[in-house]
Amino acid sequence: MLLQGKAHKFGDDVNTDYIISGKYKFKTLDMRELAKHVMEDLDPDFYQKINAGDFIVAGRNFGCGSSREQAPLAIKYAGISAVLAKSFARIFFRNAINTGLPVVECDTDRIEPEDELVVDLSTGVITNKTKGLTIAAKPLPPVMIKILNDGGLVAHFRKYGGFKFD
Repeated sequence: MLLQGKAHKFGDDVNTDYIISGKYKFKTLDMRELAKHVMEDLDPDFYQKINAGDFIVAGRNFGCGSSREQAPLAIKYAGISAVLAKSFARIFFRNAINTGLPVVECDTDRIEPEDELVVDLSTGVITNKTKGLTIAAKPLPPVMIKILNDGGLVAHFRKYGGFKFD
């Protein structure tokens, strides 16, 4: 699975309330509406800056905080193709895969805002086209790629009637 887009960079410890503020996630369940407010506490113009396929790039512990699924869903509905970070809060990581949002663990130090990236989820190779370099990432297990390709865990279960590992 190849993904291509522009990097939008944030720091360490981006919690789920920064991803989608509590003032929104309790007012509506409409993910398209929530998507308009993704990351706005850290960058008020974020939604206007992104294009479909772009990436959120961050440091350590991305997605810490609550275990609500609105955070990865809002990112996905905003058109972000994946989140690349040095590490993820474990609940956020699982919620992201379950909702169909790719998450990639890698060293993000050599990625700058606006860099054009190509991410190969199957091999774990990130190509920074702007800088002409490659970055090794932790490849996702085949079952997670299959879940992502199916659109998330619920879609995967509907398709196969349970987990399909091969």
